[in-house]
Amino acid sequence: RLAITPEQAETYEDALLEVGAVSVTFMDAEDQPIFEPDLGTTPLWSRTHLLALFEADTDETALLAHLALLTGGDLPEHHVEEIADQDWERSWMDNFQPMRFGRRLWIVPSWHAAPEPDAVNLLLDPGLAFGTGTHPTTAL
Repeated sequence: RLAITPEQAETYEDALLEVGAVSVTFMDAEDQPIFEPDLGTTPLWSRTHLLALFEADTDETALLAHLALLTGGDLPEHHVEEIADQDWERSWMDNFQPMRFGRRLWIVPSWHAAPEPDAVNLLLDPGLAFGTGTHPTTAL
């Protein structure tokens, strides 16, 4: 994870992909909302974390040295962490339980049994309709 400015974003994103990142994600380093950006713009937060994921057998020392060469200098504040391998799909699914709306309506992920079989049960997996339903704007 690198702490970057918006001006550094493209340089570091390209460099991380070049050195073998399988995923690169921009994240808010603080709690700075971005409201209604202008059309055609993709603004970033003034303090952004750039998170990159690599294969488990990646040589961390060589990777950081290559990244410094590609970007032309010292790396910004960064943190390297090994993430234990797991069944990522199962891990994601474990976070979602049936949700009740009103007295009789349940939204039930397909891998769960309906909590009340006689209620109105809508089998719908998180993310397939309009998000996961965990944010107030996507809950019924």
